[in-house]
Amino acid sequence: MTTLELIILGIGLAMDAASVTVANGMVYKNLRRRDYLLMPIFFGFFQGLMPVIGYYAGSLFASLITKYSGIVIFLILGAIGSKMVYDSFKKDEEKKGGEKLTLMVLFLQAIATSIDAFAVGVGFVAAGVNVFTSSAIIAITTFIIVIGAVFIGKKFGNIFENKAQAIGGIVLIAIGIKALI
Repeated sequence: MTTLELIILGIGLAMDAASVTVANGMVYKNLRRRDYLLMPIFFGFFQGLMPVIGYYAGSLFASLITKYSGIVIFLILGAIGSKMVYDSFKKDEEKKGGEKLTLMVLFLQAIATSIDAFAVGVGFVAAGVNVFTSSAIIAITTFIIVIGAVFIGKKFGNIFENKAQAIGGIVLIAIGIKALI
């Protein structure tokens, strides 16, 4: 695969991470500086790690992971999204200073959005590509896209204000449902 083909692949793989990041930017009003950095790091890292895992473990677990990946993605993003929608209906005085993006939520989002990159790693075996170079390109591409996505999400969050949390939750649920199809 050429570098351009890997960048295009990285863009495709990064789209779920970008959508989740836009939702995070909309929902979490109190994003800290570290959150702006952690989102690209987490999503980029896992998008780069999963092809390597797929490359080496793919022949052992590929069919099992591929068979159940949609369900796992749906359960994780569906649960997080449902909580966001539920929390959006709480009265302002019940919200205790606004929601904070936790490391656990970010970790689960990064895992859920990078499962498809595992399957790509399995494909790398057949394609005979250098998995480390390819994974690095995917990780860097995701990192860059997610940086832009968090600022886009923050802008939309300011526009939609109170409705942003419900919209963000619905976006996560929709991504989860898409994974089932």
